[in-house]
Amino acid sequence: MKQTKLPEHPDAKSPAGADIRFVMDGPTGNMIHSTVPPGQINRATRHKSVSEIWHVLEGHGQIWRRGGAEEGTVDLEPGVSIDIPAGTAFQYRNTGMVPLKFICIAMPPWPGEGEAEFVEGIWAATV
Repeated sequence: MKQTKLPEHPDAKSPAGADIRFVMDGPTGNMIHSTVPPGQINRATRHKSVSEIWHVLEGHGQIWRRGGAEEGTVDLEPGVSIDIPAGTAFQYRNTGMVPLKFICIAMPPWPGEGEAEFVEGIWAATV
């Protein structure tokens, strides 16, 4: 059994451009805490083998997702959860005045470099 505490400072940047803190990992998945500053629009990406589940903690934003025949934009606000199945193109942005913060669970665990590929999104990225 494991126990962790949220790191005070970011550990890395996500491929899309968010500040991330590594929270927990295990054989079936891992969890990170993501922060997107006000006004930031992250790069549109697609994951080759990893699916994600997000739960918004603070702030406001939007996420665009396109997978198969489905495409749409969802408002991100505290309490909202979304999924990003493997192979889904997505892009997100902070539309509020405070940092957008969310928990992201990846399944299977993030394999490293080469998992994310950049795609064309619907907004011009700022990072």
